[in-house]
This record gives sequence, C-alpha cells and structure tokens, in this order.
Amino acid sequence: MGKNTMRLLCTSLSLIMICWLAEGTLSKTDAKKGATKKLKEKMLHSDKNVQDRGLVVVDPKAKDIILEHRSYCSKKMKERHFSGDVLGYITPWNSHGYDIAKIFGNKFTLISPVWLQVKRRGKERFQFTGLHDADKGWMKGVRKTSKNIKIVPRILFDGWTYQDFESVFGSEDEIEELSKNVVLLAKNENFDGFVVEVWSQLGNQKQTELIHLLIHLSEALREAQLKLILVIPPAVAAGTNQPGMFTKKEFDQLASAIDSFSLMTYDYSTPQRPGPNSPLPWVRACVQVLDPDSKWRNKILLGLNFYGMDYSALGASGEPILGSRYIETLKEHKPKIVWDEQIAEHYFEYKRNKGGKHAVFYPTLKSIQLRLELAKELGTGISIWELGQGLDYFYDLL
Repeated sequence: MGKNTMRLLCTSLSLIMICWLAEGTLSKTDAKKGATKKLKEKMLHSDKNVQDRGLVVVDPKAKDIILEHRSYCSKKMKERHFSGDVLGYITPWNSHGYDIAKIFGNKFTLISPVWLQVKRRGKERFQFTGLHDADKGWMKGVRKTSKNIKIVPRILFDGWTYQDFESVFGSEDEIEELSKNVVLLAKNENFDGFVVEVWSQLGNQKQTELIHLLIHLSEALREAQLKLILVIPPAVAAGTNQPGMFTKKEFDQLASAIDSFSLMTYDYSTPQRPGPNSPLPWVRACVQVLDPDSKWRNKILLGLNFYGMDYSALGASGEPILGSRYIETLKEHKPKIVWDEQIAEHYFEYKRNKGGKHAVFYPTLKSIQLRLELAKELGTGISIWELGQGLDYFYDLL
C-alpha cells in the first residue's frame, strides 16, 4: 500500500469525524423521554443463528437489539464458521468472559486471561505476580469443553524501568534466566504458553535488543512445546498516514520465531478526535502494510473490539461502553442507529439531561461480520478484546 493510498484513507476518515462534530443534530427519537413502554429482552436461547433470524443487517432497530442480544443459537454453539485462529481475551473485572469461554469454547483456539505480571527484583531475579487470579477449576472446565483450546495468559512487564530493560538486554545470562523462569511457570501452572505485551513500553527505542529477547524467549517456549503470542500496535498510526511503532521491518525479523501476533486494530479514535473504533479501510491497511506479500498472514490475529466508546460533544470527553450499559442506553433513549458505509460501523446519538449531546460507537452483528469477512479475505486470524464486554449473540458469528 503506497503513501498516497494511506494519505487518502486518513483524509477520508478525518472527514467522517468532522461531519459528526459539525452535524450536532439529534433524531426525534432521542428527544423522547423514557416513559414509553418497557422494551423486552428474550431470555431463552434460539434454535436458529443470528444470520437465519435476519439480524445481521445495516439498519438494526434498537428494540430488536434489546430483544435478541442474549439469545444465541444453542444448537450450533459448538460449530465454527471462522477457520482461522481465534484468540479471546478475558479480564477478571468482566467475569462474564469466563462463562463465554466455557459456553463457546469450541469457537476459540486460544484463550488469554489477563492474569500475570513479571517483575525484575535484581540481577537474574524475576518474580511473577497475579497467580491469585489463576483459576484452575475454570481452566479444567474450558479444556473439557474444547479439547484443542490453548490457555495462554497475558504477561505484562510490570514496573520495569528503562535501566531494567537495559540490564536484561545487555546480559545473555539474564535473558536465559528470564526464559527459563517463564517456561517453568507455564509447566508448573499447566499453561500452554503466554501472550506477551511489552512492545509499546519502550516506544521506538532498543528495538534490536527487544527483538533479540523475544526471539530467545520464543525459542525457549517452543522447545518446551509452548506458544508465544506477541501483542503489537497498529502498523498505521491512527489518524495519520505515518507508520506505527511496529512496522514491516520488525514483523519480518520476528515472523518466523513468534507463533502469533495480536494486532491492536481498535482504539482508532480518541475523545479529542471522536469517531469510529476500528474503520474497516484502516484495519485492512494495517494488515497489508505489515505483510504485503501474504507470507505470514495466518500468524496475524486481526483485533476486534467487543467494547465501544461513548463520546460527549462537551469538553471533548469519552469513556468505554460495555454491552450491559449499551443495552441500558438503548432502552433509555431508543435512538435511531445509523450505518456508516465507509467505516463499516454503526453509531447513534442521544442527549443526556444537562449533559449535552453524546455519540456512541459500539460493534454490531453487521460490523463484526464484515471484519470476519475481511479476516477471511486477508487470510488472518482474529483476536477479541474482550469476551466479557460483548453481547452474547455476537458469538453466533464465530
């Protein structure tokens, strides 16, 4: 993908956000108070999936989302519609994700609970924290549901100073000790490997040394038949036509060593620059820039957000919105849901009492379906942040 194409992409996406800020209009339904009849939710599961029920559409009604969102297809919850790798993240603070992993276990190949941190306590001394969150009974239940699933907890390099990184980078003994400790942790706790999130901590510094460490760590894990998945920032910086912090150069050096790359193709917009979570043209560009020749596409796990953002036009503020609050907002305001063809996302507007105008961008069945189709077309897997944040019927699509 050339610079001109990337420039055009960024210009057109910027225009979308400017239009939203400039419009400042609310649909008539938003102006209504919530005194009308209470909208119902189906509590029973369905015999049909969301496609067969005609729910994957560009013009969903708020009342249909409210009615259907809990009602997944119980007959086909073990069937897979997406053939690539599917990584699902789980956080202890959104515990519904633990249930999702057990109910839909066959639809995932990798599950990553965000449990762990590694701290450096001195020369060749490393400590792992977060094991109090590790739930052995839940792990056993997930593996019982799906025999082929791999449980790969996320590890953060917590509290590391620049000096800590420099000390480890400069000593093969330190690298060896860290690698050995990581392998021992996996074996002792019955993990299948790890998702490592470290790349963004150093900005664009010490990349050669970090690559050396990651290759060594990956080789040690692979020798023990364990996996290493690396979290990577988007290859095209959001809102610009500039390369991100992780480019084709770094990808080429690591692609043969790392098992998978969890690509963060979300968080495109900010409260200062409100708009879509993950514009489809940008998602495509991020994959094509990393691997233009499609050599390692199956190792790229294209990131899907199962959360949204609620932006306020007053004071350029915004906050994440999860499935439960999204449904409550639909019930309260009964908004008209708008489809934007170019970014392939839905959004709606509403007005809070004395709080001014808000816009909510949250995934829908249609937006998720189009991203799954893009992943199939590009030959990638997917990674979902995160399982406790979405709506239950989303999983019919996987």
